Formats: sequence, structure tokens, C-alpha cells
Amino acid sequence: MALVNDPDLSPQGLRAACERVFELSAPKLLAIEKTWRPAEGAPVFTVKGRFTARGWTEWTQGFQFGSLLLQYDATGDRRFLALGRQRTLERMVSHVSHIGVHDHGFNNVSTYGNLRRLIREGRVPHGDADLAACTIALQVSGAVQAARWTDLGQDQGFIYSFNGPHSLFVDTIRSLRVLAIAHQLGHVLMGERDRPISLLGRLVQHAKSTARFSVFYGDGRDAYDVRGRTAHECIFNLNDRSYRCPNSQQGYSPFSTWTRGLAWALLGFAEQLEFFDTLRARDFAQFGGLPGKEDVVKTMVRAATATADFYLTHTCTDGIPMWDTGAPNLHRLEDHLDQRSDPYNPWEPVDSSAAAIAAQGLLRLGHWLQRHTRHATNRGQAGQYRQAGLTVARTLFSEPYLSTVPAHHGLILHSIYHRPNGWDYVAPGQKIPNGESSMWGDYHARELALLLLRQAGDRPPFAFFDSD
Repeated sequence: MALVNDPDLSPQGLRAACERVFELSAPKLLAIEKTWRPAEGAPVFTVKGRFTARGWTEWTQGFQFGSLLLQYDATGDRRFLALGRQRTLERMVSHVSHIGVHDHGFNNVSTYGNLRRLIREGRVPHGDADLAACTIALQVSGAVQAARWTDLGQDQGFIYSFNGPHSLFVDTIRSLRVLAIAHQLGHVLMGERDRPISLLGRLVQHAKSTARFSVFYGDGRDAYDVRGRTAHECIFNLNDRSYRCPNSQQGYSPFSTWTRGLAWALLGFAEQLEFFDTLRARDFAQFGGLPGKEDVVKTMVRAATATADFYLTHTCTDGIPMWDTGAPNLHRLEDHLDQRSDPYNPWEPVDSSAAAIAAQGLLRLGHWLQRHTRHATNRGQAGQYRQAGLTVARTLFSEPYLSTVPAHHGLILHSIYHRPNGWDYVAPGQKIPNGESSMWGDYHARELALLLLRQAGDRPPFAFFDSD
């Protein structure tokens, strides 16, 4: 059965729920600011209701400070603008030039990008000096991210993960936002002998590689090829630049689907489709052998709709997925896809953070298809995705997922970080992780609520790029 849409849901009908999200969010953000110690590293997930660090990379720092800016955007409370601005300009500089990660779109678009957007919307008093700082930061960040490059030859390649040049992560499709912004700001990556390297060109190549290798289409690529499933990691032989196999770092196996990775792909492709609406066909002429705009758009639509359809059929009826579609004890949860999710089941955890990411992807994809009906496979496809996104949002913004206890610093409960490594907290009396939150899950829930509030108020949806 999988997700059951409510056809009567609308952004207007969810306005009160979204407003409550930000009412609950405010004291939690202030509590994090009061208790967070920078020397301990970026807060990642909660343990007993308090955010704690987990040294791997500092990929969640931008979600921490970006949440402050989203809170201001939604409520107009200038305390959060002051905190978000100060934290961004004082503490995010090292992330701009970080050459060791694939997370620039997470850290720097969530902070510098949100602050720049608010300035351009006229929401930040006396923001001219900050606008210049944010612009330079995003230009540099986009170039640094694009420099982390594996060339596959024949106008193919990808931004490689922190595992090394052989490794393509599905997550990185959303880091492409920083390349898009930097390109839109007129920036390029300068290579050897002053060779200019187009950031749009690398964005297109990475998106095509992700669509080709990270997403499956049911065409018999391997024995586990199901349309729309994703691989967290793809491994390449750097000697001959050939694809070798799927892999998984945070999922259960290379041949099942880690649902947060699936959600990253769904949202990442949907946002790039929105960005491509700002480009002209002639913007692609500089790429020589690369395909034109229409071919790239078709590739992204194919990947976005495949991942969306897979999500809809591999989630519980209320829109919350298990952490991995092949988790080893799912067989003990009889007909779990035909029921509402149960985060307190004794066998396998759900992942609310995957739902928060996917819900926004479903909404954005549905609205994009509504504007571009020639890309929809049937008349109801756009509406199906939009209603699915609203259905997931309704579930997330109510108990048992919405954290209503003031002493708990998390906003959305039942998020999972790294199940294979055993990093997630298991409370006494529980057999699996539940009841805790993550910095990325809470951030994306705030993005989702803000998106719906804007739609409910007949305001244009916010975008990571300049849409004017």
C-alpha cells in the first residue's frame, strides 16, 4: 500500500501546524545557543534530548546556524537574525575554503545563502556590507567544491566524497546548489595555466553522473535493480575511470536503499530543475560535447520522478520510511508498509529526517511538473507528488514526531544518523534508537514549514538561487 495521500490537504490547512513548529522551535534554538560549546565541535544529534557532537566532519554546522535564519524568516523575531548573522559571519569562514569535504552546499548555502537571500528580499536592515561578504563566500565555496573533481573522460565526472577520488556519494546532489549560486554570481574555477572551468559545466556533469550511477531504473543493471532505488556510494576504478560497483556507508547494504540518501536525491534533483528554469539554452553552448539544456532536464526529470515513485511505494502509510528498505529485521514487522509508522517498534528504526527532506522534494517536484506538464507522465502526477509532500508534513508536524517537550532540544523526533556504526542513542528499555533528533532533520523540517507558510500566504516559494 505504502503512502496514502490525503486529497483534501492544502498549505492553508497546514498553516497552524507550521506556525506551531516555529513556536516550539524558538526556545529550543535558544537552549542550544546557551548550552553549545564551540570547542566540542558542531552539534550533530541528541542524546537524552541534548545535542552532542560526533567527530567525522563538521557537516552539520551550517544547519545549526541556518536554523536561526530560518526562524527569523518565518517569525520576524530579530533575536534570531542577530544570532544567525553573527554566527555565520564569525564562525563559518573555515567552511568556505574547506577542501576536504563534499558538504559545501549543506554548510554554506544554509548560512551564507540564507543570509544573502534575506538581504536581497529586503529583510535585513543595513545589509549591504554583509551582502558583499556572503557573495564572496558563496563564490569561493562553489569553486572549492567544484575543484574536488574526478574526471571520467568524455565530458563526464563527479565531485568526490570525503572517502576519496574513487567515491561518488548520492548526498552530493544537494551540494550542487553552491555551484549553481557561484555560477549565477558570475564565478568560475581557475585551473592550471589560468584555464577557466565552468561551474555550471561541473554541476551538469555531476548531476548526470549521479542520475546515471546512483539511481536505478529497473532496466536490469544488476539483480537488485528496482526503478527509483538509490545507492549511497558508487565506486570507480581510477586506473581506467570505469564504474565498478555500488556501496553503502550509512545504509544496510549496497543492494538496498538507505532512505535518507534516497531523499537527498529526490530533493536535489527537484531543486536543480527549478534552477534550470533560470537558464537559457545558449548557456549550454560553451560546453562543446555536453548535451543541451533539454537533454539535461530530461535526465533530471527521469531521476527525480523515479526516486519520488520509489519513496512513495517504500514508506509507511503516513509517509515516514524505515531507515533502510533492506534493514535485516524488517521481516519481523509484518506488513509494515500497509500501516502507519511505529517509531517505538522493537526491531528497526524509522528515519524522520529522511521524511523531512523528501517532503520538500515531493512538493518542489510536484510544483515544477505542474508548470512543465510536458514532462509529466500523466495528468495526476504533479498533484500526487504535492499531496504526498503535504501528507508527510502533516505527520512530521504532529506527535509522536513533533517534539513538544521544552526540555528536549530537538524539534523532530526519531531521526537516525549512522545505524551501521551504532552511533545513535538507544534509551534504557528500548531495543533500537528512537526519541532523538538530528541537526539536519530539524533544519529541513524548518525549511519545509517555511515553504508551506509561504505557499499558504500566497508568497513566492523561497529558492536557493536568485530567481529574479
